[in-house]
Amino acid sequence: MMKTLKLVLAFSLMVFVAASCGDNKSETTTETTESTTLTEPTEAPTDTAVLEIHGTDEMKFDKSVLTAKAGQVVQLTLKHVGKMPKDAMGHNWVLLQQGTDIAAFGADAAGAKDADYIPSSQSDKVLAHTKLLGGGESDTITFTAPAEKGNYPFICSFPGHFGMMKGEFVVE
Repeated sequence: MMKTLKLVLAFSLMVFVAASCGDNKSETTTETTESTTLTEPTEAPTDTAVLEIHGTDEMKFDKSVLTAKAGQVVQLTLKHVGKMPKDAMGHNWVLLQQGTDIAAFGADAAGAKDADYIPSSQSDKVLAHTKLLGGGESDTITFTAPAEKGNYPFICSFPGHFGMMKGEFVVE
């Protein structure tokens, strides 16, 4: 009974958050835990894909492939497990549309410092993204996986990182 209540409450919270986002195209909600102690993701309903990825001071993600089902709710946590500050070695996680020119996106992102390196000129290419994080910080976002099966690129859009910090979000 308690587990059912938790699931109902979690689902209600997700519906409330999604409804309060208005016409935001990316349908991304963000919760941030900024502390020196990294926290675990909160409990999610069983139909939610709970994913976690780490970024390091060596400009690497610890995973190059993440998987979810088409149309599935995804709860993704990015943890910056390094120690360097955001201005020197910031990381984010950006899920892009299939066919996005990664080099062009990265070039535009370099000029979007005030927007956590998410260029407004290419907002139609962004499906979901986290905040920009410094060492020891984490960010959890909730979004819906694309309805179309296939491989979608993800990158860190901090200047110069997209060449090494990239991977595939596989929608089954």
